[in-house]
Amino acid sequence: MKEYGQDVWNFAFSIIKNRNMADDITQDVFLQVYRNVISFRAESSIKTWLLKITRNISYNYRNSAFFRKVLLIDIVPSKNNYQSAEQSFFDKETTNDVWKQVFKLSAKFREVIVLHAKYQLSIQEIAQILNVPEGTVRSRLFGARKKMNFLLREGYIYEPFNS
Repeated sequence: MKEYGQDVWNFAFSIIKNRNMADDITQDVFLQVYRNVISFRAESSIKTWLLKITRNISYNYRNSAFFRKVLLIDIVPSKNNYQSAEQSFFDKETTNDVWKQVFKLSAKFREVIVLHAKYQLSIQEIAQILNVPEGTVRSRLFGARKKMNFLLREGYIYEPFNS
């Protein structure tokens, strides 16, 4: 958890875009790993295995009715004036124009960009995490880069891509 906890949290946040849910997902990931560590077959790196579990749990959260209800709470401002280290980190990172544009991409493009650029995973590792062929990863990466070039070059303000 010390070595990969921040990576797990960041990847969960990049999918969910909700700090509290990313906290919950991170806890769930490491509970899942603790319960199933015996099933790790070392066919990939530990980091790749953790990020795949993170992706699966994040999508389960995102698709659940509970998640959609919890997001309504975000409309009411929080009374807490403090930030966790993770919140501070992402506040700084999302202020960066490039990361703002990354978060405007659709989930399928955003996750390949994050896994490739931020975590520096290979095409093969990304394919394992996403459970798609390597060609699909290459195609999504190409599409994500193309859209990012457009967003950054044109100074595109805000309309997320839905493809």
